[in-house]
Order: sequence, then structure tokens, then C-alpha cells
Amino acid sequence: MENFIYVDNAATTSVSKEALNAMLPFFEQNFGNPSSIYPLGQTANKALNDARETVASCLGAKASEIFFTSCGSESNNWAIKGIAHKMLKKGKNHIITTVFEHHAVLHTVKALENEGFSVTYLEVHEDGIVRLDELESAITEKTALVTIMYANNEIGTIQPIKEIGEICRKHNVLFHTDAVQAAGKVEINVYKQNIDLLSLSAHKFHGPKGVGALYIKNGISIEPLIEGGAQEKNRRAGTENVAGIIGLSVALKDACDNMEERNKKLIAMRDKLINNLLTIKCSRLNGHPTKRLPDNVNMCFEGIEGEGLLLLLSAKGVYASSGSACTSGSLDPSHVLLAIGLSHEVAHGSLRISLSDENTDKDIDYILEVLPPIIDRLRSMSPIWENK
Repeated sequence: MENFIYVDNAATTSVSKEALNAMLPFFEQNFGNPSSIYPLGQTANKALNDARETVASCLGAKASEIFFTSCGSESNNWAIKGIAHKMLKKGKNHIITTVFEHHAVLHTVKALENEGFSVTYLEVHEDGIVRLDELESAITEKTALVTIMYANNEIGTIQPIKEIGEICRKHNVLFHTDAVQAAGKVEINVYKQNIDLLSLSAHKFHGPKGVGALYIKNGISIEPLIEGGAQEKNRRAGTENVAGIIGLSVALKDACDNMEERNKKLIAMRDKLINNLLTIKCSRLNGHPTKRLPDNVNMCFEGIEGEGLLLLLSAKGVYASSGSACTSGSLDPSHVLLAIGLSHEVAHGSLRISLSDENTDKDIDYILEVLPPIIDRLRSMSPIWENK
């Protein structure tokens, strides 16, 4: 299909022309290894350092605190395992997270549980927000790390990050946040928000796939995840993906520089979708109504299966999702939706629409035109739908 409406930007975004154009020279004439001492390598090394400065400026960090990785999942694994193993040497073996983290976090802490670590999984309640008193009550003298996502990848809820950081600072506990969905979409300042470690991934804000970053506050000691070389100040081995890193830095700077204007447009489209979709019988918005990402709409429609909904939307040229792309092959309902109290039956009828500034009001009108009849059709065929 030549013409389609893409509203699955939480899964991945297109690479911007600015990022692509900045990357191309580093595939061609400036292809040197940044660790090489001759001019071709040093050209790449300078570009790498410039990109580090750019990313740091977007996060309110120092360039020395930015380390490049292959993706958000690697960043999360490195932050959590690296801190956990380091703090274990100090007798701390307790980790606090939430029940609805991305699987890059949940599977990582589960692996640590299998090593003997103790993990507390905080509830996020119906609105998808962590309660600060419950977090503080969970901290013990054995707590090594709190890892709580900045914004949820499925329902878009934004956590009180600054307050979480303040609690962690008060109890001398390190705080990591998975900001893969938040970076470039909301203002981040790691110092003002008391963040010790932060993960991000380029392909969520119009950069390329296969490149991410981890912010590690100066002074924090962390074990490496990947051994084998002196790259990234001996902390992350492997020749740097210079072209990808350039694309990441250009895309992130563009996202941050134009955030206010872009978010104004996104929120208008988001709220138009939400307000109209809530007029559909037996529909509900998942997550907090206002403390959510500007691009995120996550709805459930009783009496339908999300897979059928996506297939029929795709046939109409609308590309959306029912949840995380990392679990798209699973037949189980979203762990995020179950965590906010939805039943299995309702959670199966979920739809995630995630917008970008490339979407238009015309796109929103078309979705609102084709979606209600699809829901009616699926309900008419559903054995579990009753005329309510």
C-alpha cells in the first residue's frame, strides 16, 4: 500500500532528513575508526566527542557522563546489572522497580533475582502512577538501586521523576530511569531531577535504530556489561557506531529544540482522538488523563480482540499497535494493562496510537472515521460481546 497513516511511533520512528544527512558522510568519506590516531580516525573521534556534548546538553548533563550503546535495552541492562553487581560488594542486594516496566528492565531484574538479589515490585495503581509513600516505605538499608521508568511505553503515563529522585537521594540510594519513551518528548534535566543513571534510544525520536546512550553521573562506579576494549573510557567495549551516534545526537537536539511547538500540536491531536474515542460505548482510556506523553493514546474497547482490530485498521491503511512492539508476538494480554487493574478480557481489546509531528489533523479525522465501524463489526462477530 503506497499511502498509509503511521501511528506506531512508540515502536519506532522514521529517521529524519537532518539526522540522515548528518550520518551519510560517516558511512562514506569519514568512515575511520575513532580509536585510530591518524587523521581519518581523529575526524571520526572529533565527531563522536561533539555528539557526546550535544546529547549531554539535551539532558542537562556533562559530556563525560554520556556513554553510547547499541540500544535502550543494552543501556537498561548495563545500568541495572552494573550497579547491582557493584553494590553487592558493599552488602547491598535489594532492588526496587515497578510491575509495569519494559521487559528490558523486568527481565533484567528477574535475572538478578535468580542470582540471589531481592526485588520489590511497586504497584502503579489504576492511573499508572507510582505512589511516593510506597516507594519510600520499600527502601531498606540493603537497597542498592531504584529503577523506575520515566514514561510508560504502552500507556504513556509520566512518573514524578524529580520526587522519586529526591527520595532516593534522601536515603542514599542510586536512581536509574528508563527514559526511552520520554527522551526528546519531555524536558529532562538529570541534575535538577536527581537522576543518577538514564537510558535512551535513538529510534524513538527520529534517529536510527541500533544506537542508544546511557547517562552515568560522574562519581558513580559501575561494572561494565561488555568487555573487550578501551572504548567509552574503558566502560563499554566495542567500536563505536559513529554514524548512528551522529544521527542520535542530531535527532535528539532537533527534538529538544522544537519540543514546545511540537508538543502543542501533538497534544491537540492526542486529545481530539481521546475525546472522540471515549464516546464509543464501553471504551476506556488507559493511564492518567493528563500526566501522559503528548503523543500517546491507549484505549480499550470491550468485546473485541486487539489483533483483529489492528488487522482491520491495517487494511484501511492505518498502522497502529496494541502495546509494546517487543511483545507483539505474544497472545497474552499486556502486563501493563493487567498492572493497572484491567481484566484479561478487557485488556485483550487494547489499541495504542502513538503520534509524531508528521501526523496531521486529516490523519486524525480519518482514524475517527474508520475506527468506530471496525469496532462495531468486531463486536457483531464476538461471542463475548453482549448488547450493553
